[in-house]
Amino acid sequence: MPEKTDMIDKIKELVKEVQELKAGNIEELETLRIKYLGRKGVLSTLMDNFRNVAADQKRETGKYLNELKELTQTRINELKESFENLKSPDRDDDLTRTSYPIPLGTRHPLSIVKKEICDIFARLGFSIAEGPEIEDDWHVFSSLNFADDHPARDMQDTFFIQNNTDILLRTHTSSVQTRVMEHRQPPIRIICPGRVYRNEAISYRAHCFFHQVEALYVDRDVSFADLKQVLLFFAKELFGPETKIRLRPSYFPFTEPSAEMDISCNICGGRGCPFCKHTGWVEILGCGMVDPNVLDNCGIDGKIYSGYALGMGIERVTNLKYRVKDLRLFSENDERFLRQFEAAY
Repeated sequence: MPEKTDMIDKIKELVKEVQELKAGNIEELETLRIKYLGRKGVLSTLMDNFRNVAADQKRETGKYLNELKELTQTRINELKESFENLKSPDRDDDLTRTSYPIPLGTRHPLSIVKKEICDIFARLGFSIAEGPEIEDDWHVFSSLNFADDHPARDMQDTFFIQNNTDILLRTHTSSVQTRVMEHRQPPIRIICPGRVYRNEAISYRAHCFFHQVEALYVDRDVSFADLKQVLLFFAKELFGPETKIRLRPSYFPFTEPSAEMDISCNICGGRGCPFCKHTGWVEILGCGMVDPNVLDNCGIDGKIYSGYALGMGIERVTNLKYRVKDLRLFSENDERFLRQFEAAY
């Protein structure tokens, strides 16, 4: 009698235990299956002990044992089906993946500002044009009216790929403009965003590479008034409707007349602060009417067509928008700096 009573009591305890089985994932379920149904599992041990039960008690004990085995197999199958139902037919979920939120990345501040600039000009009908970063002297300098002895050609300003050759890293994206003008007749309305390189010492205010966006519009009867209206629209769209602009005479080899454009300081509202050196104005870009010689160099008749060009540094504009004091932060990939722009776009 004690063998039967002890085994039946043990089986009844296991029935309650099996009814409450739970598993968090497939691996835990497999562990439970091996524990109860494996070759050395709980049921296998009970089967081995069953041979010691008296012959007149085997029928009753066997009945309880078979019920336990069926219940265990059913419960294991139910848990397995519950995991399978969690899977979408179009997706293979990883049930072992951590439940903690996965941190999301963010756009780089330069990418944010570049897209803003491109979107503004896109609304004015400008399309994006791109070109190689490794260029030749003709497209970077000669076609743009740079004299042979111009300081920009000096090794202190330009990265040449090899000595005594005209292959170099472009110093401005104006080379893209010349390539477009060589292969296309007006009307031309393009913007040229990209990275440029200059042989300068790296500091908080300068770097050996940076990013530019330049714009070019060439057609019949294009005037300086057209340029001014585009500049005013651009400044108000990027920095706010209260922004004012002013143009100061300047010089660039590829434009005549040329000008520097300032905007009213968006920090002090034009009243004067350390950022604008108490002038109320901040320089933002250079611009001018395309020199007819440049048009002729690129195969466009400068007597029939005219155009304007403008160019700005994306780092400069980003500094104005987000007040970043050290240019080196843009290229160091410091996550503490980049996380500040998670909600910027």
